[in-house]
Amino acid sequence: MSASNIVGRMREAFRADQRVDPDVLIARLQAVQRFLAAVDGEVPDAQLVAGHTVVERAGDRLALSGRHTVVALAGATGSGKSSLFNALARMDLSPVGVRRPTTGMAHACVWGPLDGAVRLLDWVGVLPRHRFVRESPLDGDDESTLHGLVLLDLPDFDSVQHNHRLEVDRLLGLVDLVVWVVDPQKYADRVIHTSYLREFHRHKDVTVVVLNQADRLPTTELPTVLDDLRRLLDDDGLGGVPLLPTVAVDPAGLSGLRAELEKTVAERQAALRRLSGDVDAVVADLEPLVGPEPPGTRPGDASAQELTRALAGAAGVPTVANAVQAAYRHRAASSTGWPLVRSWRKLRPDPLRRLHLPGRDPQAPAESLVAATSVPDPTAAQRSSLNLAIRAVADRSSTDLPEPWPTAVTAAARSRLTELPGALDHAVAATDLGMDGRPAWWRMVGGIQWLVTLAALAGLLWLVLGYALRFLGLPALEYPKLGEVPWPTVLLLGGLLAGLLVAALTRPVVGWAAGRARHQAEQRLLTSVGSVGEKYVLDPVWAVLARYGAARDALRDAARR
Repeated sequence: MSASNIVGRMREAFRADQRVDPDVLIARLQAVQRFLAAVDGEVPDAQLVAGHTVVERAGDRLALSGRHTVVALAGATGSGKSSLFNALARMDLSPVGVRRPTTGMAHACVWGPLDGAVRLLDWVGVLPRHRFVRESPLDGDDESTLHGLVLLDLPDFDSVQHNHRLEVDRLLGLVDLVVWVVDPQKYADRVIHTSYLREFHRHKDVTVVVLNQADRLPTTELPTVLDDLRRLLDDDGLGGVPLLPTVAVDPAGLSGLRAELEKTVAERQAALRRLSGDVDAVVADLEPLVGPEPPGTRPGDASAQELTRALAGAAGVPTVANAVQAAYRHRAASSTGWPLVRSWRKLRPDPLRRLHLPGRDPQAPAESLVAATSVPDPTAAQRSSLNLAIRAVADRSSTDLPEPWPTAVTAAARSRLTELPGALDHAVAATDLGMDGRPAWWRMVGGIQWLVTLAALAGLLWLVLGYALRFLGLPALEYPKLGEVPWPTVLLLGGLLAGLLVAALTRPVVGWAAGRARHQAEQRLLTSVGSVGEKYVLDPVWAVLARYGAARDALRDAARR
């Protein structure tokens, strides 16, 4: 098998491996759109320009003719690309010369019917006066194999005219396939390799390199030059791209390039390959913006628990819990103490009411309440502890995430910091502290206290009545006795002693119940302030992490499949 056949087989296998399914390409572009939507506002716009450009450009190109393939001849001054353009068209369409610059504007030649090609050329930006049609009745079927080809002759990329180089760069971003034209004298020029060919390493399946003016080399030197050029292309990351010698002045010297163009036009894959390569390039550029799976910061994590404790301190939860305990003791004593001193106890202010926390409807929304508690403002130490806890949530949530996500997570965690004091006060005011009712045992003990007090009063009145009758000289009362002790004395002393005994027995029960009430109120308050922390700190953090996760998944879907 000849060397040319081996090269042809390798090139054919290279192209076959790069077939692109349009549906897969569209799905990848949609994934890039999802990524851009997910990171909008979190990533600087300058880092997303390429992504937006590719999505817009791909949408435009896919909406235009799929029957045409736009191929650009790109090269330096003197490489002979305009001569090559004219030779392929077999017409003198593009100006040829040795002065710099020769080609200032792109010229286009269309093979076959113009249907669809006009809009495509409008989109590419080739002026109507620089458009030509390669179709003649005299050709017969000679040019039919190239029907659908739109061949562009680009300005020189090394032109002294800056606007020419800008035009080249613009067109290179739009065309479907690029044929790089180099000559034997400047094929190793640093500019074309570092500024252009190396940048096309992700588009090597839509890249062809031709060594033009090969007839200027002795036959024995041509293989050496081609081998050296192949080495340079491999170093540029373009291993496997077709490398063809061409001679513009000899039709036989164009056979290899013409066959490559015919195959490209017949496959109708160049546009899809180009767009797929664009997506590859964008995905590679955006990959540093995503990394590992986002950590799941959920209630129960150490950072969330630390945040709740810090919020509790800032909200005055310990103060309120202590007030609940004191209020329970106060109210229990007012209900279970001696009836004769209860009114005196009620003159003392209720500890909860001093904080303006008389008890609230637990079903009422916090936003509907006016923050009117008298809970002391947080101290400097408590505010510092809260800031540290918020920072800990942000740090733990953004562990190992690449920039700018840690900054975005920290900003989200602090985004509603100024709203926290009011929200915490609302939460405390709206929390049902469990102090609105009176336990049944209070009423039972209170009833016992009334009974023994009434017994003592009855005994006292009975004794007073006896002494009064004796003082008035009336017949003295005969007191019934319990043993040797008269019943009035039994009732008086027994009532007093029973009251003291009931009070003594009730006091430790009240203390235990007050501690329990404090604990229950503290847990309810922690739940309330925890909800505030979740809404004002954790939810914004989770929203950023969700966007990060969505961006990560989208970029994974956008990767080549």
